Amino acid sequence: MKKIISILGSTGSIGNSTLNIIDTKKTLFKIYLLSANKNFKAICKQIRKYKPIYFVIVDKDTFIKVKKKIKSKKTKIINDFTQINLRNKTDITVSAIPGIAGLSPTIHMIKYSKKILLANKESIICGWDLIKKDAYKNNTKLIPVDSEHFSILKLIENHNHKEIKKIYLTASGGPFLNYNINDLKKIKPKDAVKHPKWNMGKKISVDSSTLMNKLLEMIEAQKLFNLPKEKLDIIIHPESLVHAIVEFKNGLSKFIYHETSMKIPIANAIFDDQLSIDDFYKIKKNNNMLKNLTFKKVDKNIFPIIKLKNKVNKYSSSPIIINAANEVLVDQFLKKKIHFLTITEIIRTIMNNRNYSKYAVRRPKNIKEINFIDLWARKTTLELIY
Repeated sequence: MKKIISILGSTGSIGNSTLNIIDTKKTLFKIYLLSANKNFKAICKQIRKYKPIYFVIVDKDTFIKVKKKIKSKKTKIINDFTQINLRNKTDITVSAIPGIAGLSPTIHMIKYSKKILLANKESIICGWDLIKKDAYKNNTKLIPVDSEHFSILKLIENHNHKEIKKIYLTASGGPFLNYNINDLKKIKPKDAVKHPKWNMGKKISVDSSTLMNKLLEMIEAQKLFNLPKEKLDIIIHPESLVHAIVEFKNGLSKFIYHETSMKIPIANAIFDDQLSIDDFYKIKKNNNMLKNLTFKKVDKNIFPIIKLKNKVNKYSSSPIIINAANEVLVDQFLKKKIHFLTITEIIRTIMNNRNYSKYAVRRPKNIKEINFIDLWARKTTLELIY
C-alpha cells in the first residue's frame, strides 16, 4: 500500500530532500498535499510533476500568479490551510516551513496526519505545548528529523533519563570557525550563507554562522525530550559527521555518525528505520570514517551568542522572543541593513529590556497569544535597529 504524504514547505531544502526520496521509489508514495510560499517556478513545476490533491500557496501574489498560469483539474490550488478538508488522514506530514510561520500549519495538519516529521525547530520552540497536546488528542506520532534531534531520539530510546549524564549537540562552526574578532567585523551576507558542509537556506545558514541554530536546538531538545538544560551542551565538530553524543552515567558514551545529507534521517523516519539507505542515498565509501573526527569547545569570542546559553530558556516565553528577534535580525542582515555582530548585540539588548520579563513570563495558551509575544519582540527589535 502506498504511503500518503503531505509536505509543508515543499520548495525548501527539507521539502526537496523528501521529494528526492519519493522520486527514487515513486510506486511507494502518493503525494496528497504540498505547500510553499513565493518560489513561483518551483511551485508550478511541482504541481505539474506531482499532481497533489492540494497545493497551498501562502503568499497571495504568488498564489494569484500560479492560479493564472496553471489550470489543473487534479490539484486544488488554495491560499489558506483552513480551506483544507481531508477526508482521511495522511500517513506522513513533513513539517518544513521555516520560522514561526510554520507553527499554525503544523498544528492544523496534526488532526489530518498519522505521523508528523518535525523539521521546523521554531514550531517546537514556540508552540511545543500546543503541538504535544493536539498530537495526543489526535493520536498523531511526532518525530523530529533535524539530524541532531533524530540522533538523540535514537541514542536514548530504551534508556531512562536518569541514566543520562550529558547530551552534546554538535556544531560545525559554520564558515567563520577559524576567524578572529577583526575578521567578524567585515562579514557580508554572501559570506555567511556559504556553509562549508550543509546545503541549506539563507536564514538557517546565517544561524549556523552565529551558532544561534545551536541555542535554538538546545531549547528544542529540552522540550522534545523533557530534559533539564544542565544535561545539554554544545561542542564544535567541524566534519559534521557525528550529529549527537550521549554520555551515560555508567561511563559509556554513544554517538550517531552519518553523511551530511538530510535524506538519511528523513528516510529513516518515513520507514521507521526499516529500509536500505542505498535505495535512497548513495553513501560515499570511507574506510577511515573515524580517523579524522575532531571535537573542541566553543570559542565565545568567535561565537559571542553562546554567552546567552543559560538565559535563552529562562522564562516560559523567552524562546518565542529570542526566535522572533533573531528572525528579524537575520532578515535585516541579509538585506545589508545591519552588521553581522549586531545580531548578537541586539538580542542581548532585548533580553535586558525593561519589558522583556513582562512578556517572557507569559504562558501562551493558544497561537494568538504566541503571536502577541512574537509581535512585541519583532517591533522592539526593529525599534532598536531604526
